[in-house]
Amino acid sequence: MADLMTERLVLHPISVDEAEQMATGEPTADSRWELGFPAEADVSVAERFLERCATTGNPQPFGPYVIRRRSDHRAIGGVGFHRPPDEHGNVTIGYGLVASARGKGYASEALRALLSLARAEGAASVKGDADHANTASQHVMAAAGMLPAGEDERVRYFAVSWNP
Repeated sequence: MADLMTERLVLHPISVDEAEQMATGEPTADSRWELGFPAEADVSVAERFLERCATTGNPQPFGPYVIRRRSDHRAIGGVGFHRPPDEHGNVTIGYGLVASARGKGYASEALRALLSLARAEGAASVKGDADHANTASQHVMAAAGMLPAGEDERVRYFAVSWNP
């Protein structure tokens, strides 16, 4: 799977080797991680990716991606699908950035690229959620074109759907 390029970012599909580095927190000399990467959530994603690869194979293009700045190629976060599309073509996304990369529009830019990929790969819809207090994440999904799709006592849901 090739990298996804945006104006300022490279979304790089995580390989097994990279996932192992993230899971152990031991980068190679050329890993180029921003301070704070991988975060706890990135480690969890890497561990689930490794488990999935071992049991059902590499899920790409519906897997995790490392977000890198094009300017310096440093890893600043992650974005990806929780799993391949279900029987109805629905997928769920997640994302996160290191603290120093937040507030610059990177998450919305990365999410727009991921939504475009999902549509091109035949997904019927993409869903996401954010805690009620996490208004920044809610703004990210809205800025990427996702619409509010309900809420419960814990989170607000967002979604985007395409006609088949």
